[in-house]
Parts: sequence; C-alpha cells; structure tokens
Amino acid sequence: MKDFFQFDRYKTSYRQETLAGFTTFLTMAYIIIVNPAILENAGIPRAPQVTATILAAVIGTLIMAFWANRPFAIAPYMSENAFIAFVVVKVMGYSWQTALAAVFIAGCLFTLLTLFKIRSWLAESIPMSLKGSFAVGIGLFLTFIGLNETGIVALGVAGAPVKLGNIGSPSVLLALAGLLLVVVLLARRVHGAMLIGILMTTVASVLLGITPMPREIVSLPPPLDPIMLKLDLAGALSLQFFPVVMVVFIMAFLDTIGTLIGLSMRADLLDEEGNLPEIERPMMADAMATVIAPLLGTPTTGAYIESAAGIEEGGRTGFTALVVALLFLLSLFLAPLFTIVPAHAYGIALIVIGSSLIRPVAQLDFDDMTELVPAFLTIVLMIFTYNIGVGMTAGMIAYVLVKLLTGRGREVNAGMWVLALLSASLFIFLPRM
Repeated sequence: MKDFFQFDRYKTSYRQETLAGFTTFLTMAYIIIVNPAILENAGIPRAPQVTATILAAVIGTLIMAFWANRPFAIAPYMSENAFIAFVVVKVMGYSWQTALAAVFIAGCLFTLLTLFKIRSWLAESIPMSLKGSFAVGIGLFLTFIGLNETGIVALGVAGAPVKLGNIGSPSVLLALAGLLLVVVLLARRVHGAMLIGILMTTVASVLLGITPMPREIVSLPPPLDPIMLKLDLAGALSLQFFPVVMVVFIMAFLDTIGTLIGLSMRADLLDEEGNLPEIERPMMADAMATVIAPLLGTPTTGAYIESAAGIEEGGRTGFTALVVALLFLLSLFLAPLFTIVPAHAYGIALIVIGSSLIRPVAQLDFDDMTELVPAFLTIVLMIFTYNIGVGMTAGMIAYVLVKLLTGRGREVNAGMWVLALLSASLFIFLPRM
C-alpha cells in the first residue's frame, strides 16, 4: 500500500494521511445534509438524494485515490447544484430529469476533452500569476465561508453587506475558542491540530447543549429507485436547452481547473513550471465522477476545496482520498452521527486554511499591472461574488484584454485565448437565462 501510494516519494505516512482524510471529511460532511436540501427545491426527493450524494462522493473520491493518487476529495458541487435547482428548474421551468441529463452530457464532454489532453493543455496555458491567484482566492473564499458558518461574520440587512456577528452568542464564543485552540496547536506543530479542534469544539457544543445529540446513530440508506437512471436525454439535446448545457459545462470545467491548481499549489505538487504532473489523471477522475453522479440522481460533482483542510494536515497522496471515501461509505449507515458536527466547529478549519493558501500572493509581480490586475480581479471576485467560477472567468478575460490593449498580445498563448473566449461565453449565455 505504501509503495502504491508512493509514501516515500511524498515523504508521508499512514498516520499523516489518515489524519488528513478525517480532517477533510469532517469539513465537508455537511454536504450529506445540504446538497439534498438544495436539490429538494428542484423536486428531487430528499431521502434518496442523501444516498446519491454519499455514493457520488464515494465513487468519485475512490477514483481520485486509486487512479490519480491525489489527496483531493470529490463530492457534489453546491454552487452548480443551486444553479440547477433555483435557475434551471424553478425559474426556467425544466424538469430535474432534463437538468441531470445536461450534467451527464457535460461529464461526457469532460471525458473526451481529457482523453485528448485538451483540458490539461488549457490548464498548463494559464500563467503563473493567475495560478497563484486561484490559490489565494480559494483560500480567502474558504475563510469567508468559515467566518459566515461560525457566525463571526453575518450578512448585513442595511448599509454594509456584511457585519460582525453576535459575538456574545454561545456558538460564536465556542467557535472563537476552537479557533484559538487550533492556532495554538498549529504554532506548537501538533499533528492533527485541525482535527483536534473540530472534535473538541463539537464535543463541547454537545455538552453545553448548543448542538443536540441525534435521535439515532445508525440508519439504513434510503433506496435510490425514485431518482436513479431518470435522465431525460431527449429534452437535454433540444436546441432551446443548449445554453443550459453550455453554462453547466463551463462552470464545472473552470471550477475544476481552478480548484485542482489551487490545491496542488498548497500541497507543493506543482513542478518547476507551475504545472501539476499527470494532471490528466485527477481531471479524468473528476470527469468520470460527473458522468456517474447524474446516473445516481445527483448533479455536478468535482474536486472539493475543503480538501485544503486535509492538505494542511499533511495529506499528499491518494491515501488521504481513500480515507475520505471510506468515511463517506460509513456515513451511509452513520449519517446522523457524522452530520452532528456543527457549522461553528468545521468552520474554524476553513478560517485557518485561508492563512496558508494566501502564500502565493507574495509571488505576484506588483510592478506589472498586466499581471497584477487580472490576478487581483480573480481574487476579489471569487470572494465578493461568492463564486470561484466568476472570479476565474473575470481574471482570464481581463488578462487577455489588458495584455492586448497594452501592446503585449504576443505574451498571450493560444490556450489562454481559448480560455478567455470560453469565459466570455459564460457571460453571454447567463443573461439569456
């Protein structure tokens, strides 16, 4: 097993990878509850959707572990799935069966593009300034999510869009205590610091009566029959549905590139040219998961940014992903227990991760506006639009335009032109929807 996952090459161990897997799982276990709740708005039954969500995460993450040997977990994307539920189904009036078919088509396109190495060519075409901005933007995006989840920051009602949360509430005070604990443990170089912080905060939350104990610990997974293999391919292949397929494809395509590059940069998996070796493998894992998920009955899946929590704990190989997959598999029967981890517990890990992911900002060339401004737009729009894809597309478009208008168009390679055009098409299709 150690040879298969190349522990010596990545200077890791069973203990380190297992801690990383547990940490990643605990920071993303919320998806077991949240994803079905979102998709219920599209008319997809919640109970079987829980099973579909878990199985999609298990299968996708196992492929990532054994085929790609990367510490990235795969699960349903909330942002894309919210787009499916609230825009495609509720606003545009299409059925969820047709929407699932759109995801299936996008997955098939991903697979073909990966096989022909087009996706890897495009990923390697991205300049280092933008690659660094992906990592920084994802880090601050995770921090913002963590601040919201813990209640330290709250949405404003008038004036400022966000404000300081209710610092006096028990859950926020507990989150602050847990955050301090994690920081102290990290400063003292204690292995498993974030996992310890999450578990200690959860236990304290239960003992203080903030988080209720589940009514049951073990439960049988609901059957998939109502949603499995219910795709409406004929409807998805219609001409009027084409913009939906394109938006789903572009959003997932760009999200995956940004996430893989950002996470790989933090895990020190990039080579001297800033590329992820054998990037086709994690991309193929992502593509295959996106094909399988809609067949199970859940929409778009992909590499999860919460994988950064496990990477911060030292996860470097597919063994981390294997641990995550096994925990998701266990959650088929222990979902009530795993979902007891409250937002103010896993949120502290997301806050801490941001501090490590912003390191590439020091590599930006602050004297070259053609490199700085696109990277800056990528970072701030990821955070302030609450959408990784929007930040990436804006940064890519800005990069090409600024280079072109300053007489430096020759610095833009063919792949970046393709990515910029692909990004621009997203803003063309979205207004029509």
